[in-house]
Amino acid sequence: MSGVQTIAVGADEGETRLDRWLKKKFPQVTQGAVEKMCRTGQLRVDGGRVKASTRLEAGMEVRIPPLPDAPAEPAPRPPRPRGPGLIEADAEMIQSCVLWKDEHIIALNKPAGLPSQGGSGQGDRHVDGLTEALMFGYKDRPKLVHRLDKDTSGVLLLARTDRIARALSEAFRLRSTRKIYWAVVAGVPSPRKGTIRFGLVKAGGRGHMGEGEKMIAVHPSKVDQTEGAKRATTDFAVLSALATRAAWVGLVPITGRTHQLRAHMAEIGHPIIGDGKYGGSGQENLGDGWGAQLGGDISRKLHLHARQISFDHPITKKRITIVAPLPPHMDKTWKTLGWHENDVPADPFEDEA
Repeated sequence: MSGVQTIAVGADEGETRLDRWLKKKFPQVTQGAVEKMCRTGQLRVDGGRVKASTRLEAGMEVRIPPLPDAPAEPAPRPPRPRGPGLIEADAEMIQSCVLWKDEHIIALNKPAGLPSQGGSGQGDRHVDGLTEALMFGYKDRPKLVHRLDKDTSGVLLLARTDRIARALSEAFRLRSTRKIYWAVVAGVPSPRKGTIRFGLVKAGGRGHMGEGEKMIAVHPSKVDQTEGAKRATTDFAVLSALATRAAWVGLVPITGRTHQLRAHMAEIGHPIIGDGKYGGSGQENLGDGWGAQLGGDISRKLHLHARQISFDHPITKKRITIVAPLPPHMDKTWKTLGWHENDVPADPFEDEA
């Protein structure tokens, strides 16, 4: 039997139901036990009584009463062979995604179409399920400290130890990390640089990791009066334009809400190219600033890429910046439109001298 514990919700655990969060950490706890602990006030969040269905946010503190010990673990299964076939191919694929690593952190360039974590019907083919191939001599698998949507490519960090995972999760919570995304959007935003402050609230939808969810934008003046709405902030800057039909934009998510960049750009009338959920991927952009397809040789895949991340290394304290090359479908779009990666500043939001 354990004693009373207080555990902080990690940066990658926000939006999770309390019962699911607790059972993931303590598999021996039943749903009935969780509900009883809530009814009797033994299980609390930030000192307050809660329900099993309460949604947690990063940084919240969960008080957990004494729990029964976990049953003895069965003998570990022998590692799966990495002979010829899909398993070996997946191992080679995820290893080829490594952009940078040291003894503490691994940075990947996540391919578009590969989920960060498992969901309904995903099986083991997601980043979290492939981390066995990223151990590189360590006894434990590296751990995700944040996520990217399935169809978003780009920089994804993994921690190689629990200590580093906690440090990076705290850095994300305190927003000391800086992420810059590149996207192609329908039309050209005006003004060409600005900040979007629409709140976001979940519409109905299914999907363990949010695949079926859709976010609805809420005017900033109505966020506090809208149940479930959360404030969200995105900086944007136009880096180049294709007449009035499309623009290459840089995006910085100041907050980290589900589908934030996609929902925000659609709300201001400039959905991301290839975004069927927030712009209608089957609707061609005819130059009126709407429609998430450009036609011709431009891919119908989502054109959203986590281009760059900067963070303070938890051990060396040095500022680390990781840059991810464009995925193949976006690289082809850049070539087709005559855009060049080196023609824009690394951080278009820095004040000019």
